[in-house]
Amino acid sequence: MSDGVLLIDKPAGKTSHDIVAAVRREQRARRVGHAGTLDPFATGLLLVLVGRATRIQRYLMALPKRYETVARLGYVSTTGDTEGEITQTGSIPPDPPQLPTGELLQRPHAYSAVKVNGRRAYELARAGEEVQLEARAITVHRFEQLWRADGRAAFAIECSAGTYVRTLVADLGDAYCEQLRRTAIGPFEVADASPSRLVALADVLARILPAVRLNADEARRAGHGSLVAAQGPAGAGDVLLLDDEGPIAIAQRQDGGLKPVVGFRA
Repeated sequence: MSDGVLLIDKPAGKTSHDIVAAVRREQRARRVGHAGTLDPFATGLLLVLVGRATRIQRYLMALPKRYETVARLGYVSTTGDTEGEITQTGSIPPDPPQLPTGELLQRPHAYSAVKVNGRRAYELARAGEEVQLEARAITVHRFEQLWRADGRAAFAIECSAGTYVRTLVADLGDAYCEQLRRTAIGPFEVADASPSRLVALADVLARILPAVRLNADEARRAGHGSLVAAQGPAGAGDVLLLDDEGPIAIAQRQDGGLKPVVGFRA
């Protein structure tokens, strides 16, 4: 299998690791990873990285996300979802609810994948240890109630990387995530998911980074990790360096030029 990204529509009941293991087994590929965990109960878009695409994991994980969720109202869950201990309270959030947007501080749920002293928070919580996670800055671009009926409400959410939808729902009042579906990661849509169609690495990079085309001498230098005098678009952060043969490296501004930080030729 070549280098690139598979857009997978993960079903409920499977872990992100299950999907990665299946791709590794089916494609006989050694380097396989993913760009953003989905909880087992959740469904939707999972980006599976194959070959040299594993080198751009952090760039894909940093992309904004879109979700649709169904919340059960008047109940709380110890995990914020269907897998926890669920208690009926009868306390229903107001309709319409107050839905915060913009830059927020959010404390990740104790049953999250955040690492605490080298261990996942959910591992500590399941072992009965008290978990206190630091609040961190997130951005919620859209938080909209789509419908409400029969003790449930559906929401559309667009947010920055690192946002926990379970926490957004729990913070509404007495509610937890009964269904959660990731519909998009940056420019990648779950509607385009196909387990057999690999999006080539060059196409993935072209969709997430501005590009700078190099001449032959610059391409040779960049391929060896050396600084090149080329300039990227004004205001751009990381940029893609390429030539007629395709991607060379991802580079950052340094000493008046562009310094490769992730290479694709070696």
